[in-house]
Formats: sequence, structure tokens, C-alpha cells
Amino acid sequence: MAYTTVNKATNYFNTKLYTGNGSSQSITGVGFQPDMVWNKARNATEDHALVDVIRGVTKTIYPSDTANEQTRAYGLTAFGTDGYTVGNGTYFGNNGTNYASWNWKAGNSQGSSNTDGSINTTYTSVSTTSGFSISQYTGTGSNATVGHGLGVAPKFIFTKCTSHTSDWMVYYGDATDFLKLNETNATEDLNTVWNDTAPTNLVFSLGSNGDVNTSGRTYIAYCFAEKTGFSKVGSYTGNGNANGAFVYTGFKPSWIMIKRTDDTDTWTIYDNKRTGFNVDNNPLFANDTAVESTDDDLDLLSNGFKIRRNSGRVNTSGGNMIYMAFAEAPLVGTNNIPATAR
Repeated sequence: MAYTTVNKATNYFNTKLYTGNGSSQSITGVGFQPDMVWNKARNATEDHALVDVIRGVTKTIYPSDTANEQTRAYGLTAFGTDGYTVGNGTYFGNNGTNYASWNWKAGNSQGSSNTDGSINTTYTSVSTTSGFSISQYTGTGSNATVGHGLGVAPKFIFTKCTSHTSDWMVYYGDATDFLKLNETNATEDLNTVWNDTAPTNLVFSLGSNGDVNTSGRTYIAYCFAEKTGFSKVGSYTGNGNANGAFVYTGFKPSWIMIKRTDDTDTWTIYDNKRTGFNVDNNPLFANDTAVESTDDDLDLLSNGFKIRRNSGRVNTSGGNMIYMAFAEAPLVGTNNIPATAR
């Protein structure tokens, strides 16, 4: 049984669904003040859009695109204690557009400079409880380290240059390789990205690659550490069968992202709100503007997930799949009583 110190997962991560009304709109029911909001239109062909507490409201970047940070005055306009406020702009508030909103809590503030690395961050906002931090830094063009504030080594990192066009570079547990969140590419080997050096409990490493460390350019890094009963990063092998792999996470998943690493395919996202019952858990695609798919790929279970479809993106025979997952509810909490029974 997986014990956790995060008895209520929705204090740190939650999915919120809403429909834009074409005017200023308060989105509540998140359950906390979010520090990172990742939005995707479900019924419209639009880029994914992401806002965080460090860069500030109206400052939007796009996980499905290489564009630099854009100021959207009518996008996400304010963070609130139970959600946020949106305007009438694309990606957040178009009239009649249905949105999936994925929300994470970090430090509930912009934070302060982290000086653990050779590059001092401008700001680092961190929750060591849930294992999530956001750091802003300026590149040097030379091999470097950046402090993440988590106290344990992160298992997943997204970095994006916000001042210039760039790819989203992804660390997924292999310091010699990388993936790109905005592309379908298989894993690539380049020592100038992570400097072939695994993260430590204090820092993650950068090479001189322009997508992570050009001199004078501004970057944002989202770092995720595993927390027993709340978050899990791992891999499984596809079998090309409708009776696919069972993946144990130690909790009932509320959000899962899967990517095939040994060949080209999409970054596929599932959550427990769209539609929220097995096997009808509809996917969206982090690298794509496409509307929500109705494919029946997997079951969300009390202790993990089960692949239910012969699909290239999640279950190619012999294919290597990585995943990152967050909990709806842990199996067992800190007082040894199953959290779902409290």
C-alpha cells in the first residue's frame, strides 16, 4: 500500500471544466489558488495555453507551439483563492468554447531567487509537499546548473524560452536524451541539452543548447518530483492488444500524460473529468491544436491505470511508453486509514 503525506490531492492539483461566455468570467471550484494553469479548448482547434504565477497573469505560452511569451490582456487576468478570472480572449474565454483547465499549486507566490546553482534564478516558487516548482532564469550560453528548490531530484522537467521562439525541452529521467513537448518526435540524444548530467536534490543541469541556455535569453522551468501516493513518473511496454498493460501508480489517477519514446507519436493527456468513467476517458494532445478525441484508450483505477486499446500512441507492441500521473486519491494516508474512506 502506498502511503502519502498528501491526504487531499485536490489541494495541490485539480482539473476544472468550464465553458467560456465571451466576457469577464470567474472560474471557481479549483480548490486552491493555482500557480500554474494549463488550458485547452475541447471543442475548438486552438493551441494549449499556459500561465504561471512567476511570469504573471496575461503572460501566456503555448505547450503545443514554439512561440515566445505573449501578453494577452483578455486571457487569464487574475489568480483567486479558489481559481482565477478570465477575459473574452482565445484560449481562455471564447463564447461557447468548452475548456479543460489543469491546475497545479506551487508556493502560492512569485517566490524569490534560488542560489543553489551556477545560475541564480530570478524567482522560484515551490511546494516541497507536492513536489512541484517553477523557476525563471536567464541563460549564459555555457554549461550551468539551476536550483529547483524541491529538496529531492525532479523526475520530469519542462523548459521553455519565453523571450524567443524555441522548442519545449523535456527531461523525463534520462540525462543523455530529451523529448520535445511541442513535437511528436522520438527521444533524441544531445549532450548540450542536459549536459548528460542527472538532476540532484538541489539543481538540474544545462548544456549550451539554445532551447535551454542561450546567453541573455529568459527561460521558465517546471520541475516535478515524485511524491508517494500523489505523483508518479514511470514507463511501460506496449503489447499491441486491447488487453494492455496495467500500470501501478499507488493512487487513483486524476491526470495522466503518456508519450511513446522510441518512435514518433503524440503526447496524450487524460483526466478524471472528461468524461470520467471507464473506458470513456477522452484524450487531448499536448503537441496538437486538435479538439478532444473520443477514443477509448484506458481505464482509471483505484491504484493505477489499465490500457484498453491497441493504439500506437499508448500501446504499440514492444513500444516504450513513459507517463506522468497525478492522484485523485491515495490508497493510504498518513494516519493509516485509506484516504478514500475518510
